[in-house]
Amino acid sequence: MRRRGGRNAEPSACVIDAQSVKASTSVPAASQGIDAGKKIVGRRRSIITDTLGLLLAVLVTAAGVQDSVAGAHLLEQVATDHPSIRKVWVDGGYRKHFVEHAATLGIDLEITQCTPGTRGFTPIPKRWAVERTYGWLMLHRCLVRDYETLPARSEAMIHRAMTDLMARRLTGENTTSWRDPAKTRQPQIPG
Repeated sequence: MRRRGGRNAEPSACVIDAQSVKASTSVPAASQGIDAGKKIVGRRRSIITDTLGLLLAVLVTAAGVQDSVAGAHLLEQVATDHPSIRKVWVDGGYRKHFVEHAATLGIDLEITQCTPGTRGFTPIPKRWAVERTYGWLMLHRCLVRDYETLPARSEAMIHRAMTDLMARRLTGENTTSWRDPAKTRQPQIPG
């Protein structure tokens, strides 16, 4: 996928972000938490993507786990799996000790934030890739809410959705849409 996009096979930069989602009633209370900022009871999905938005690593935790804690685990995993990573962009939710942790791994970490006084939605440079990936993942109904009993299964569902997305990109197949009038047109019955 990266070569097709005109990039090197191994990424040199990545983006980290976290998303809180509500949990189904089948999710054990022990693996859930409360995201006080968003007032969501459920789980938190932390992902690392390359600059094209392709998934490099995922970690599903209770929603109460801080971004910096989950990010440190993910960054260690990515540093091991992709030693070419030298730059990472994050949002303001990541703390100072996370910046220091990235430096010990030899990775330059940059915190990107929106311009003060900006109203409404404004894409933040460099971070739009991970936000777009979350948008792609939300097209899969099974990821709108966390239904899985084990966090590892939730991670597997995210990998499955990303595999589907990459296969569609490689084959040039579009995602079918209910809005496509050619696909929703009913055959005419003569009468």
